[in-house]
Amino acid sequence: MTRVAFKMRLKPGCEAEYKARHDAIWPELAEFIRQSGVRNYSIFRLDLDLFAYLEMDDTSPTRLSTEEVAPIQQRWWEMMEPLMECNDDASPVVWPMEEMFHLD
Repeated sequence: MTRVAFKMRLKPGCEAEYKARHDAIWPELAEFIRQSGVRNYSIFRLDLDLFAYLEMDDTSPTRLSTEEVAPIQQRWWEMMEPLMECNDDASPVVWPMEEMFHLD
């Protein structure tokens, strides 16, 4: 299992809408994420900064990159683009984080 953490950033005034959209995540997107080998996926907010943490099966295809994007993932990104700092392809700007400590 691989632990992954990264930071993203909201646009000012979009905090409530970001939360509402995730509270109503599309069931087919949630299933896509699970089938990709991702579990224990959480996103936390501090002001406009978002901190995401997930665990991924070591044998899972890496679907966190923007190289191979499923249509459902692309549609979600496009829906979220007005709320977040995003790249030209609508994917969120992501700052990967290095794990510095872990205790089970």
